Amino acid sequence: MAFRDEQRLAFGSVAWLYDRARPSYPPAAIDDVVAHAGLQMGDTVLEVGAGTGKATVLLAERGLGVVALEPSAEMASVARDRCRRLGRVRVVETEFERWQASDVFPALVSVQAWHWIAPQVRYERARAALGPGATLAAVWTFPDWTTCSLADALRQAYRAAAPQLSADFPMHPASQPTRLAGDWRAEIESSSLFAGPTVRAHAWTQAYTSAEYVELLQTHQDHILLAAPQRRRLLAAVADAINGQGAGTLTMPFVTRVCLAKRR
Repeated sequence: MAFRDEQRLAFGSVAWLYDRARPSYPPAAIDDVVAHAGLQMGDTVLEVGAGTGKATVLLAERGLGVVALEPSAEMASVARDRCRRLGRVRVVETEFERWQASDVFPALVSVQAWHWIAPQVRYERARAALGPGATLAAVWTFPDWTTCSLADALRQAYRAAAPQLSADFPMHPASQPTRLAGDWRAEIESSSLFAGPTVRAHAWTQAYTSAEYVELLQTHQDHILLAAPQRRRLLAAVADAINGQGAGTLTMPFVTRVCLAKRR
């Protein structure tokens, strides 16, 4: 699936809200990456699509150095502020497709971002940045709409307030969330560049008030790019659904998927 730059870079317009409203990631997901790559304290990893540095901080707190690539100037600025206290983090404002590696890394980590990298070049670019046997790790967190108690109420809100918003992206309650990540095993098995595809899943929940959940939605590009009047109608309908059917609270079930492979 290919995306427009308008979609890829929409997050920059809400960089600070993104940093506040988006949840972090389960420590076990970072454990998976560290174990798969055999990383040791002092190793330096490459991060592709660092956003505001949420995963960057988790990696650096494990004693790892991080070269963090982020194409949005606004997001990169927030990441630098978040990582200022961490000594071995370098945030580089660039697209992965255009970045030239001067060394190879024991791991490439991309959290919530691998789908934004041009599919025709991402595995070739990853291979060039990694040493033999190094780890490619793509991590996504998706809502689990099949077990969300308010899924039906939220679907009704979307149908009423934003019927033209397609269910292509995970926070739409009528979506198939993991579709965004594609079929990891099939992609790796069809590649001559990587081998041994592995997928690990970690389920967890996050409780939101209606106001907090509305903030979260405003950090997702399909909602950001809605025309302002329609976005306001949709967010009001979502808040009404949570306040009415959820007594003001939504407990969202999430699954963090850690997709791993080795460079041949």
